[in-house]
Amino acid sequence: MQKQTIFISGSSRGIGRATALQLAREGYDIVLHGRAPSEALSQTLEDVKVLGVNVRALTFDVTDREETQQKLLDDIEENGMYWGIVVNAGITDDVTFAGMTPESWDRVLRTNLDSFYSVVQPLVMPMVKTRRGGRIVAVSSISGVMGNRGQVNYSAAKAGLIGAVKALALELASRKITVNAVAPGLIETDMIEDFVLEHALPLIPMKRMGTADDVAHAIAFLVSDKASYITRTVLEIDGGLHG
Repeated sequence: MQKQTIFISGSSRGIGRATALQLAREGYDIVLHGRAPSEALSQTLEDVKVLGVNVRALTFDVTDREETQQKLLDDIEENGMYWGIVVNAGITDDVTFAGMTPESWDRVLRTNLDSFYSVVQPLVMPMVKTRRGGRIVAVSSISGVMGNRGQVNYSAAKAGLIGAVKALALELASRKITVNAVAPGLIETDMIEDFVLEHALPLIPMKRMGTADDVAHAIAFLVSDKASYITRTVLEIDGGLHG
């Protein structure tokens, strides 16, 4: 049986890096991704390699649809189709809607939502044709479930991801390809703004932020055989914030 390989967009740091390391510990081969070569991406590559799995890194800008699709198709032509796809690349650009520029709206939507199409769409038919099933997991956000002040652009993008996941899950269920989302709440990453932390932390029943590893464990579960009957689901990882 072919060893299972997982592609993770935006995996040089934060949730993507933690997911790569967790999946490597569980024996999956890993395809990392960064927008461009960086020290963080190189370090993640080395840290995954130490865990004894095959790993390589791709670099491309997920907002460039043509480049994204070409790099992915070239990679699977050379190395074979992935078992799983984790759509994680994302950015924030927080500002109240009244002061939001068109550039802020477009940049967040293109990176967080449009990239789902650019990454997943060219890989769907190759995944179907393997007849092995597969896993697709999108990293949404609790902001996409309940909204968040100062994040109209981010909330819209992450809510759109949830809609895309639920629709695509219906299309691929008969092919034994599951499609799910995780919706992290307040997670300790470099994307957290101080004012978000100040206002959100008191609202969390568990009275703490989550960690990137908390999210990585959930993604690893959804990728695993243990989640073979779970699809079209949004798993909230938020310490009870929305629940």
